[in-house]
Amino acid sequence: MPSTVEEKEPKEMDEPYVPDTPETGSLPATNTEPIDPKAERKLLLKLDLGIWPVFFVIYMMSFLDRINISNARIQGMAAELDMLEGTRFNIALFVSFARKEAKLSATKVTANFDAQVYYISYILFEIPSNMVISKFRPSLYLTSLMFCWGIINMCMGFVHSYGALVGLRFLLGIFEAGVLPGIIYVTSLYYKRHEYQKRVSFFFCSTVVAGAFGGLLAYAIAGMAGTHGLAAWRWIFIIEGALTSGLAIPFSFLVIDWPEQTKYLNAEEKALLRQRMALDVADVCRMDTLNKPSAKRALGDYKIWLAGLLYMGVSVAGLSGTFFLPTILNEFGWKAQQAQVRTIPIYVFAAGMMIIGAWASDRLKHRFGFIIAGALMTTVGYSMLLNQVGKSREYKFGAVFPIFGGAYMITPMCLGWLQNNLSGRWKRAFGASIQVMVGNVAGIIGANIFLISESPVPGPNGQVYTGRPYVTGYSVSLALMWFGTISATAMFFLMRRENKKRAAGECDHILDLPEEERNNLGDHHPSFRFTP
Repeated sequence: MPSTVEEKEPKEMDEPYVPDTPETGSLPATNTEPIDPKAERKLLLKLDLGIWPVFFVIYMMSFLDRINISNARIQGMAAELDMLEGTRFNIALFVSFARKEAKLSATKVTANFDAQVYYISYILFEIPSNMVISKFRPSLYLTSLMFCWGIINMCMGFVHSYGALVGLRFLLGIFEAGVLPGIIYVTSLYYKRHEYQKRVSFFFCSTVVAGAFGGLLAYAIAGMAGTHGLAAWRWIFIIEGALTSGLAIPFSFLVIDWPEQTKYLNAEEKALLRQRMALDVADVCRMDTLNKPSAKRALGDYKIWLAGLLYMGVSVAGLSGTFFLPTILNEFGWKAQQAQVRTIPIYVFAAGMMIIGAWASDRLKHRFGFIIAGALMTTVGYSMLLNQVGKSREYKFGAVFPIFGGAYMITPMCLGWLQNNLSGRWKRAFGASIQVMVGNVAGIIGANIFLISESPVPGPNGQVYTGRPYVTGYSVSLALMWFGTISATAMFFLMRRENKKRAAGECDHILDLPEEERNNLGDHHPSFRFTP
């Protein structure tokens, strides 16, 4: 389906960003008059206020509804749903460790199986969802997903069997799968490349808020135990699910649509948006038609797969930390409530690193160096935890800060960097969904590497582990962080080599392709330049 926003690409290395939409028809040529800086600032402010706060809340609720099962578990869900018998799920893929609960290792195995069922459907449906969104208004599609996963979350508060819970978690993954790639896809149509990272990082702070706020909200809801004959864990699902579905209704009027559909901008503002993008990109680097050649180029693009591996490697540290941070702090010697409160400064620090890293990388028009810096930060933290035996509780607590700071700084940068180096509507749709799909394999990995056998707390039979606590979890997280960093390094040098080849005219033979294919190359067009 044709796009409504002209694809333009720069000749320079640092300006390849493009907007377009799934509307039919082409936009009229943009004017070449100089842009009024005051009008441009006003437009950017309007876009920022209209786009990001709503998406911030949507993704915060998505993340909160994803992780609330951990809070429900410690409020009695495991015992009531007969989740204490872990041998039912004693298969290699799902033998894992989950959050500490009543010193029952079987609970950990069962709960992690349930968490991973969610990630299986989440991974499988990300690409299809980003293909479907192109056919609908984002305001209706994304909020419909939100309404549905909220209802599913509420239903989990009424289940009476483990099988029903697993089935609902699978459905939850289906409806949440399209949220992140869809938001990245839609928002990328409104901003120049080096305006985008700081905004994506602000958006990703929603996960930090959800992580810090989720436990406290669950603690407050726990006081409702017995209300209307329902256990506290049921109210966690019911209230948070109802809040999600309730917000979806007004949000359907607030979520922004494709640039030429949106009622949020008037005709003059849309014209300015088109003009800004025309100055940022080149018309020849479009990919508005999905056919066999364009699909082959998208699926075979090394950048997308390397960026996916980068996202996966980085996300293991972030996701495993989100799931297990209260447990780790609890086993440093703090009580459960004290451990929960001490997660807050860690998340605040992580948010600060995200914002600082994004601002600096946009200002310097560079991502790769910040990815290396974030990896080095996490290395310091994991190295400290791998050598924590005999160290003070404060030493261990301090080690967690660089892990979260480095991992959370890199996570949104992975998404922004790939979008900076893709051109064309379909290319960006494929890129966002594939990257997030590959990256969310981290959810399965992260749930399986913190082993109960390596817990410093005595087991249910009184056995005591005397080795380094969670050596597998920390070692695998660190190794995967550098696996992702190596993927980023390969991506950086391959793009730099490609830029040199294009500058030397070594790729100009592509221009001999038939006109229809030549006008649908996206960032494969020789005039496109990749950014570091």
